[in-house]
Amino acid sequence: MIDANPIDTIFLHADDNVCVAARDLAAGTKVIAGQREVRLAEPVRLGHKIALATIAEGQPVVKYGQIIGFATSDIAAGDWVHSHNLAAGQFARDYAAASEIPPDPQPITGRTFDGFRRPNGAAGTRNYVAVISTVNCSASVSKYVAARFTGEALAPYPNVDGVVAFTHGGGCGMQFKGEGHATLNRVLGGIARHPNIGGYVLIGLGCETATLGYLLDDQKLVQIGGAESAGVARPPVLSMQDVGGTTKTIEAAARLVEQMLPQVNDVKREPIAVSELILGTNCGGSDGNSGVTANPALGVASDMLVAAGGTVVLGETTEIYGAEQLLTRRARNPDVAQKLIDRIRWWEWYTGLFDCTPDNNPSPGNKEGGLTTIYEKSLGAVAKAGSTALAEVYRYAEPVTAKGFVVMDTPGLDPVSVTGIVAGGAQVMVFTTGRGSCFGCKPTPSIKIATNTPMYERMIDDMDINAGAILTGRTVEDVGREIFEEVIAVASGRRTKSEQHGIGQEEFVPWNVGPTL
Repeated sequence: MIDANPIDTIFLHADDNVCVAARDLAAGTKVIAGQREVRLAEPVRLGHKIALATIAEGQPVVKYGQIIGFATSDIAAGDWVHSHNLAAGQFARDYAAASEIPPDPQPITGRTFDGFRRPNGAAGTRNYVAVISTVNCSASVSKYVAARFTGEALAPYPNVDGVVAFTHGGGCGMQFKGEGHATLNRVLGGIARHPNIGGYVLIGLGCETATLGYLLDDQKLVQIGGAESAGVARPPVLSMQDVGGTTKTIEAAARLVEQMLPQVNDVKREPIAVSELILGTNCGGSDGNSGVTANPALGVASDMLVAAGGTVVLGETTEIYGAEQLLTRRARNPDVAQKLIDRIRWWEWYTGLFDCTPDNNPSPGNKEGGLTTIYEKSLGAVAKAGSTALAEVYRYAEPVTAKGFVVMDTPGLDPVSVTGIVAGGAQVMVFTTGRGSCFGCKPTPSIKIATNTPMYERMIDDMDINAGAILTGRTVEDVGREIFEEVIAVASGRRTKSEQHGIGQEEFVPWNVGPTL
């Protein structure tokens, strides 16, 4: 709960020794937070931290009731707290697996969205045709094919949202059947099967490691409209080397798309239970207010969707780091908690290979907005997932099948993270931002939530909801309900700002795990 003067500061937890500036504050300003009163020793900008008590060098700095780092020099009450006097450091986290499993939320019943029912029973929120490149060598050809189907070419097909080329920089120079290959296959298979895709064509070069035949077998891909089972005709696939090069492949692929468009167009939206939604969550260009406004409000919406029987996916494992102990305690059972701990340990090992640590995140822009350490960023980031039990942990781009709140292991880089979550089946994304990310992610609509009003007003053409109103008195719960209703409206066809701009094709970026050989 936020207990604060909504004009000057936000005070998050009774145990905190810092508060957060709710607007730019001048030196000498008297600040009241909780039961404490201090006077600012220097100017403090929106989203940045203010010490509420003396913090000696080496002592913990506490925000959200949790350690976000340790003072690197003595800090006086009223001082600005940031990178010049605060660093992450190391501390033991008690994971206490499955020790604080929350009760199931009060059910929300009867809510529906207007979606597309697929032949295999899946529920879509959009209706795209995908031209999927299996390797970078066929990326240009895939883009040329998709470029043929814009404007007038799609006019006869009003129920088709577009033809999208899904291209990437990999597909070869990797270990055959290795982790990188398996990861890419999950992504490509997830896009081909995605409920927001009404039809697809696969295009490869012919000599790459990520072979078309192995992809089809590994992911059990089938022809459009068919059941996913053995013996069903395979989907349209083209090898540039077999077809005869660039021009011939473009023409062949365009004919395939032309043939499937009438079938893809032959669908209508119908009422579908909200329980069939998988909501992906992500934060990018975060600031010091992300964990105060937009992320907790999204957490309220997440809890509502779980109460309605749906699924919420939290990604960005490197932005869970330092807050994972809050999630392991909420795990349904110790096995689920251990899955998350294993992914945290993997990241410590993986970053160590490159003489790096997870605390290389936050980014310079995050720090400019008031975030200082990865612990602080993570504690704010996990608020997106709300308060329900952790039901499952998935590897990158694995199909999400569990109901409730789940974690998917993804990097913190936004396009890579969202690509995995979407490939896992998310039909709607909610993306919170404090600095102002202009993100989209076809074939899944992305709702962008601003953490502060100045950025929302400055970038209103890109922002869908202003959670910054929480800083001037609107409740987190009220904004959370607005986000929940927006999710249902967007799932039913309302276009987000990023969709209006046509953003989302270049943001398809599968995670490149392992060496390039």
